[in-house]
Amino acid sequence: MHKNKLVVVGVGHVGSYVLADAMKLRLFAEIATIDILENVAHGEALDQAHATALTYMSNVDVHAGDYSDCADADVIIIAAGPSVLKDDKNPNAIPDRASLTGKNAAVIREVMAEIIKYTNEAIIILITNPLDTVTYIAASEFDYPEGRIFGTGTMLDSARLRKVISQQYGVDPKSVTGYMMGEHGFTAFPVVSRLAINGIRYDEFGTHFPEVETLDPEAIGAAVVKSAYDVLNGKGWTNAGVAQSAITLAQAVLLDEKSIHPVCTILRGQYGHDGDVALSMPCLIGRNGVEKQFGVALDEWETAKLHASIDYIQLAMKDAKTGPFKK
Repeated sequence: MHKNKLVVVGVGHVGSYVLADAMKLRLFAEIATIDILENVAHGEALDQAHATALTYMSNVDVHAGDYSDCADADVIIIAAGPSVLKDDKNPNAIPDRASLTGKNAAVIREVMAEIIKYTNEAIIILITNPLDTVTYIAASEFDYPEGRIFGTGTMLDSARLRKVISQQYGVDPKSVTGYMMGEHGFTAFPVVSRLAINGIRYDEFGTHFPEVETLDPEAIGAAVVKSAYDVLNGKGWTNAGVAQSAITLAQAVLLDEKSIHPVCTILRGQYGHDGDVALSMPCLIGRNGVEKQFGVALDEWETAKLHASIDYIQLAMKDAKTGPFKK
């Protein structure tokens, strides 16, 4: 009998939140935790196992495991490696995720080398930063089926975009449609040509909301980036939003939802790039992972932002010696 199974690799600030959200999802019968610190993997799993005795919790089989647990996993979420942390000496600092390239390129290669000993069928969702470079490494350097490895990408950035717009215009963020593309980082940009409030397009905002100043695209993008670092510099790290993003994607996979989210994948001919960079664009997510990529048309400003983002991602790829920069 098949049981939906999740493996969480890395249960630090982010992975522990992934675990907590997964426990409440009521879709997984079994969850295994893996961490380089075995006591942490054990402690996090045991803590959640105790919670299964409470009234509103499902009786999930949650336990510390090892990479052999990947053999029958449906979904593997990787949050291994260090994260960007706040700078205590500068409460307004905006640290760069790309600074993690050297360390986390090695981490993801170690993790993937272990996973592929046991499976090439599980859907792998990546959170580890710098996400675009890490996703490229995992999806291109190992013998794994196309589409079954992808990163959470700008899914969280896009949620922040919708929240920023909703606060500016005084509407429910779920009434805002729109997304960020490019790097999960400094160079992510809002696709303003597709931004809308329940069908009211960005270029119509001033007509329907004359009392509200319409921010230009640069200001919108800056507000979204700032919102991320408001969290980081407030509590020391970010974890809740990205964990929920990963679990939302896991649900889309398990239920074959055919949901469309801006996740990180390797470009396959879109925007003049084929196999030489990974970034976020809208993708259809189902039981087979990324089932379709949507290389949506961009306006002149967005196109310039996309190419700047690609250039920046490829600097990190060069540091990681991956793709066209292996030597």
